[in-house]
Amino acid sequence: MRIATWNVNSLNVRLPHVELWCASAQPDVLALQETKLEDAKFPRAAIEALGYHVAFSGQKTYNGVALMARQPILDVVTDIPGLDDPQRRVLVATVGELRVANLYVVNGQAVGSEKYAYKLDWLAKVSAFLAGELRNDPRLVVMGDFNIAPDDRDVHDPVAWHEQILCSTPEREALRRLLDLGLLDSFRLFDADPGHYSWWDYRQAGFRRNLGLRIDLVLAGERLKARARAATIDRIPRAWERPSDHAPALLELADD
Repeated sequence: MRIATWNVNSLNVRLPHVELWCASAQPDVLALQETKLEDAKFPRAAIEALGYHVAFSGQKTYNGVALMARQPILDVVTDIPGLDDPQRRVLVATVGELRVANLYVVNGQAVGSEKYAYKLDWLAKVSAFLAGELRNDPRLVVMGDFNIAPDDRDVHDPVAWHEQILCSTPEREALRRLLDLGLLDSFRLFDADPGHYSWWDYRQAGFRRNLGLRIDLVLAGERLKARARAATIDRIPRAWERPSDHAPALLELADD
């Protein structure tokens, strides 16, 4: 089973990229973030024509998450108890034997800002919810755009980014608390080296110069560790015309 996450930075613009990538990569489950579409305008027919079931939670212009899967998508949750938030950033559902959580984590704007405090509070409440999900089903996969680089290996210039947004100690500690629930950063099961990124700024030739961050993650419940076969970042779509600034991150699981 191939499980993937991709911040497409507008599905309206990048639907052809999703179609092309799905045809080549053949993911069984694909979580999308920043769809930036109201539900009434979501391209359900186009996604279903690719052979996928789909669930989505969107809003106009900003945010928005969607889940595509070869199998039916069941028991969908889009609102976290205790989190009164109109922003569409969470979609949790059952796909086959897996419970899948698709997150578009708050950016936070700048360390010390109101949006930064909101990000940390959002992460705490989502983590509390996922703790319950993990207790109910250890075959949980949590993936998405986390807007946090887990450690300095995931940052092209750790000195320049030191204690900046996406790399600050409180953000990393919040991510660590989520992992400590019993989740594994699947990419690091296979590659411990620095220099692997999933996001590159459009400015300053970020992609060409490989000035990136690894902020798109696939976290797997420890029960799935024995089934993990590969975890990769597919840089190819980032080089396409009018690309998203993110690349897809993938986890391959052997059949149970």
